[in-house]
Amino acid sequence: MKASKEYNERRNEILDAAGRLFSTKGYSKCTVNDILNAVGIAKGTFYYYFNSKEEVLDAIIERVTEIVVERAEEAASNPELSPVMKMLNIILSMRVESEVDNILMEELHKPENALMHQKSLSLMVTRVAPILAKVVDEGISLGIFESDFPTQYMQIFLTSSITLLDDGIFQVKRSEQQMTLRALVALLEKMLGVADETFWNVAKQYWG
Repeated sequence: MKASKEYNERRNEILDAAGRLFSTKGYSKCTVNDILNAVGIAKGTFYYYFNSKEEVLDAIIERVTEIVVERAEEAASNPELSPVMKMLNIILSMRVESEVDNILMEELHKPENALMHQKSLSLMVTRVAPILAKVVDEGISLGIFESDFPTQYMQIFLTSSITLLDDGIFQVKRSEQQMTLRALVALLEKMLGVADETFWNVAKQYWG
């Protein structure tokens, strides 16, 4: 049965090996045979789990996204955090911390991986925006936020943030990126109807 523990363990073993290979050889130069040799499995076994190398990369993207989603949900459900702090912690949770994952994200910026990059952005926004919207609803119920379009605003904010702060898309000086970040935080404040600097006064403790 595909949902068995053994199935999941072998599938993750393949993903781990592929992730290391993608980060060292590059996605385009890595072959299915490279993955087979790294894991020590036959080609038939590989195709039992994945239909192609592209599907492996897709699964790795989903796994990275799932880690972000878990951290975001943890922040959103923390009763000790205010809605403002929950929002900022969720945004911080979207940072890719693993060196291997960072290199994999760099692979997505290559022209041949444009479709995968688009899918990773779409998946991240689709999964995280509802979590942010839930926090916005909480803030509204407490009289902290005002918003007629919580989900849509969070989709716009996430898409803008992920795209504009992506070094692989916009290669700008750190000072310029800081200004973009400042503008995004100001945009978030206006979206949620809070006073200027409400988020920034807290955010700058993290981002300087």
